[in-house]
Amino acid sequence: MFWINTPMGMALMVLAMILAFGSQLKMQSAYQKYRAMRVRSGRTGADVARELLRHAGISDVRVEEVAGTLTDHYDPRTRTVRLSREVYSGSSVAALGVAAHETGHALQHQEGYAPLALRSAILPLAGFGSSAAFPLFIAGLFFNNVLFMDIGILLFAGAVLFQIVTLPVEFNASTRAVELLSAGGYVTREEEEPVKNMLRAAGYTYLAATAVALANLLRLVLLRGSRRN
Repeated sequence: MFWINTPMGMALMVLAMILAFGSQLKMQSAYQKYRAMRVRSGRTGADVARELLRHAGISDVRVEEVAGTLTDHYDPRTRTVRLSREVYSGSSVAALGVAAHETGHALQHQEGYAPLALRSAILPLAGFGSSAAFPLFIAGLFFNNVLFMDIGILLFAGAVLFQIVTLPVEFNASTRAVELLSAGGYVTREEEEPVKNMLRAAGYTYLAATAVALANLLRLVLLRGSRRN
């Protein structure tokens, strides 16, 4: 990370970090609150995921348990919904919300949802850009090579694009999750609002991650500009 001696660069970075820290706290707080709220239907996260997939006519997506906490994700390469132990076996508002959200990604994949397809397509570039951008930029600074700096900025821009494309993917999955849980009778009307609150808190973390990435990109651009001949 680079410290840019400009008020704008510093202010943007500080604001982005505060947003990221606050969103993580909000997400953790929401998860802890709603993991203790049991749903009346008594269904587990695994039950809900499998039933939603079956109702959507999807038979080639597996639902598996994975170690860790909040490690839940959908893997489009292997067509697998992976749920953390507490979500997989849990029957809380949090468990059903997370399970339905990840299943929403499987439905997006099945339907050919464009933002998900774009995110999958740029994932290799984003992964490479995240790991190579800063070393290249540092090398450019050290050797006063603007080409290296420009390549580093372009690579990091690919990682930022990935973060931006992730936003509609995640928000759409959360919207689907609430609709699916409500329509299927997995949650009551009283439980629907807590599900929304928890998934909304999760959405803030993606917004914060995007803000941090954009702030870092701007810092690189500002520093590159200060090295113009």
